[in-house]
Amino acid sequence: MISLERLHVIAHWSRNLPPEDVERARRGIIEKSYTAGSYICHLGDRFDAWTGVIDGLVKLATSSDAGKAVTFAGLPSGAWFGEGTVLKSEPRRYDLVALRDTRMALMDAPTFFWLFENSVGFNRFLVRQLNERLGQFMGLVENDRMLDSPSRIARSLAFLFNPELHPAVGLELAISQEEIGLLSGLSRQVTNRSLKVLEEAGVIRVERGVVSIRSWADLIRYQPR
Repeated sequence: MISLERLHVIAHWSRNLPPEDVERARRGIIEKSYTAGSYICHLGDRFDAWTGVIDGLVKLATSSDAGKAVTFAGLPSGAWFGEGTVLKSEPRRYDLVALRDTRMALMDAPTFFWLFENSVGFNRFLVRQLNERLGQFMGLVENDRMLDSPSRIARSLAFLFNPELHPAVGLELAISQEEIGLLSGLSRQVTNRSLKVLEEAGVIRVERGVVSIRSWADLIRYQPR
């Protein structure tokens, strides 16, 4: 269980809920820490909590039978995810890996389903969340099949900066080039070159361990010259 004040800090969706819903939510959440490089869960695990990233960076990924790694998304501080798996009560279809030391919020399934069945505000949030997720994964298919390396980097960063999914990020994100490469499925050298291309195009600014953007719309619409 966490305090009311803590809930409002770590869960932006809670700020528009009525007191009864907020009370139910805070009673159903615990926090847990994971070290960099550790698995939060593996493909096929039963991991029935609805989950938020309080602080850190998480990679949602899988590998084919042939060993090809596929990254679905990066999840920065403020991201909440896994609602589809909880709703369907099924094993996870992906690995969750902490790319840096990460602290997570875990909401138990009974609390999630109570909010799902009783809270109008919570359901409005879930609809927006699922709609954004759909657009994100449609973009992932385009990433894999059509885009050059700078465009793949731009799209991966755009997912992290998505103001609907990750409103706490704003226009600046602490992330290393190595982490960007891991999320984009590109080598460190290719990632470095691609970031320079994007910086020259004026859609990002790269400093040591930090990437900032001019606007999310410019980043998501980036096209190679």
